Amino acid sequence: MKAIRSSQNVANAYDVLDRVFNNTYNGIAVVSMDGDWLKMNEAVSDIFGYTKSELFNMDIDNIVFIEDLGVHEEKFEKLISGKIDKYRVKQRFFHKSGDVIWVLIYVTLVYFKEGRPHMIWQFTDVTNRQKNQDKLKAMLSVAKEQNDRLTSFANIVTHNLRSHSGNLASLTDFLEDDFHGITKNENYKLLKQAVDNLQETVAHLTEVAKIREIEPSKLQNLNLYEYVEKAMYNIIAMAQNSNAVIYNQIDESHYVKAVPAYLDSIILNFLTNAIKYKSDLRSPEIELSSVIEGDFVIFKIKDNGLGIDMDKFGDKLFLMYKTFHCNEDAIGIGLFLTKNHIESLGGKVSVKSEVNVGTEFSVYFKKSS
Repeated sequence: MKAIRSSQNVANAYDVLDRVFNNTYNGIAVVSMDGDWLKMNEAVSDIFGYTKSELFNMDIDNIVFIEDLGVHEEKFEKLISGKIDKYRVKQRFFHKSGDVIWVLIYVTLVYFKEGRPHMIWQFTDVTNRQKNQDKLKAMLSVAKEQNDRLTSFANIVTHNLRSHSGNLASLTDFLEDDFHGITKNENYKLLKQAVDNLQETVAHLTEVAKIREIEPSKLQNLNLYEYVEKAMYNIIAMAQNSNAVIYNQIDESHYVKAVPAYLDSIILNFLTNAIKYKSDLRSPEIELSSVIEGDFVIFKIKDNGLGIDMDKFGDKLFLMYKTFHCNEDAIGIGLFLTKNHIESLGGKVSVKSEVNVGTEFSVYFKKSS
C-alpha cells in the first residue's frame, strides 16, 4: 500500500512540474549537449514566432543575429568543464516576422538518467527593455553633446565679455586721466557705475562657467570637522562683531569626498549668511552638526536668524540674483554658487526655515569609504 501511495505521489509531483513547465510565462527548453531541442514549452514558440514543430526541425543558430553567434562560447566551455554550474547571456535573434528581438537566456546544466548531462535554457524577451535602454543612451549622448556645446559657448562668452568689460574700464580710466573734472559729471558717474556693474556680473558668470561636475577620482577624503574649525577661525572677527555664538558639534570621525576649495567655500558661505541674516531681536546662535545617512554625510547648519518665507521663496531660494531680505550687501549669487558647488561634488542641499525663528540647511556630501 505504501509503495502505491509513493508511486502516486511521484506521479502527482511530475504532473505539477509538467504543468509548471508548460504554463510558465518565460520560455523553457531542455537542450542536449549537442544543441538539439529535446523539449520546450509554448512560451518558446511565442517568443520566436515559430511553431514547436518548426523549432524542433531547425538549428537555432540559423536565426541568431550574426554578431551574437559566439556569445555562449566562453561561458559554455566553463559550464561543461565544471567551473560554473550556470550562466546568463543576452542574445539577438531574428523573429519569424523578420524583426530583431533581444532575448535574455539563462543556461543551467542538469543530469538526468544514467548521469547524462543536459541543459535547461530559460528565455525572456527583453526587446522593449533593450529599446528603452538604447533610447536612454541616445538621449544621454545628445544631452552630453549639448552640454559640451553649452560649456564651450559659456567659455567663449565669458572670455569675450571679460575682454570687452576690461576695455571699457580702461577707457573710463583714460577719460579720468585726460579730463580731470569728468568724475563730477552725472552722466559719467552713471557710465562708471554701469561699467563696474558689468565687470561684477562678468565675474559672477565666470565663476558659474568654471563649475563642473568633479570626476570621482579627483575627490579627496577631507575631515569635515577640521574644515569647519578653519572656517570658524576665518570669520572670528565677523562673529565677534555680531556677538554670534557658534557651536561646532561636527563628529570628528566624519570624512567627506570633496575638493578643498569647494568645501571651504560651501562652509564659509553658510556661516557668513547665518551671521549676515541675524535677527535684531536676539544674539545669533549657530549650531553645526553632522550625521551619516546611507552613502552621505549630512552637514547641518542651524541658526536663529531672520528665517525665510518658504511658501513665498522656497522655489527661488537657489536661483541666481534672488534675494529675500533688505540687506544692502545681498546680490543673490552666494547660494546659487554654493548649490552648484555642492552638486558638482555629487551632493545635494535641502532647507527648512521659518520667518523670525531661523533656518536649517542640510548639505549632503558623499561619505568617504
